[in-house]
Amino acid sequence: MINWMQTYLLRHLQVFFYSLGQLMRSPFSMLMTSAVIGIALALPTGLHIILKNMQTISGDIDSAAQISLFLKKSTSDTQAQQLITQLKAMPQINNVQYVSRQQALAEFKRLSGFGDALKALEKNPLPAVIVVQPSISQAGGAISNSRATELLVEQLQAKPYVDIAQLDMQWIKRLYSIMDIIRRGVIILSGLLALAVLLVVGNTIRLAIQNRRDEIVIIKLIGGTDRFIRRPFLYTGFWYGLFGGLIALFLVISSLLLLSGPIEALTQSYESEFSMQIIDFNSTLWLLGGSILLGLAGSWLAVERHLREIEPT
Repeated sequence: MINWMQTYLLRHLQVFFYSLGQLMRSPFSMLMTSAVIGIALALPTGLHIILKNMQTISGDIDSAAQISLFLKKSTSDTQAQQLITQLKAMPQINNVQYVSRQQALAEFKRLSGFGDALKALEKNPLPAVIVVQPSISQAGGAISNSRATELLVEQLQAKPYVDIAQLDMQWIKRLYSIMDIIRRGVIILSGLLALAVLLVVGNTIRLAIQNRRDEIVIIKLIGGTDRFIRRPFLYTGFWYGLFGGLIALFLVISSLLLLSGPIEALTQSYESEFSMQIIDFNSTLWLLGGSILLGLAGSWLAVERHLREIEPT
């Protein structure tokens, strides 16, 4: 049993490197096919990495969002402090800042330039304001966060002493909608380009089968099985997938490194500490593994279809 297993693994190892040697005999052709696969895989992978970085930025936006609670004019400072204590105990809220009526009036005078005109007013027309910074979890995704923030606004509106709870969600909704469109677009594009990779590998293997038609006929005449004939073509698909994945990885890393400098400079101008993530270990494994599987699948489909057509006469 052990000797049989050793022989079996040895045969696979021989065919494994034999198929690589066959490819290396035509390096330009092999490189061109691998490059086509790499470019096809690099585009959805790069968009996926960019989308992940956009989700990081959207998390910063969520944490920077503020809800303004305009209190009723009859609310005293003591009542406002009681409300602040309740708000701080809520897990959805990260920070609370209180602006009294006097502070609001002083700030309005300073910023508006109507200080002299406001002196003519007998009463302070501005209400006290509580500025709330939500602390929404990012686990549910961008769209879930938007809905959770709206739910929090409704909950705060029902609080005592609150006259108006206000949050401008329109631009945030638009950002989340754009991200959702990009996410679905990446999925569709990935499916189409995966199909393209299957076709490229399948057509390449088909040509290889046709070029070795006479050899395949001879192998069948001397008793060679379809499994034996199929094996080198499957390993050829493996190598195409591996080389295509490595080229895609190189293209993605190079492109994102070129983009990271201007993007980080832009975010720094908005006083953000955003640092662009290039590609992590898991994404690298998914890229290489998916590329190899596509190479094997395309090779298998081509061999299964065209090998039956070649029979000794």
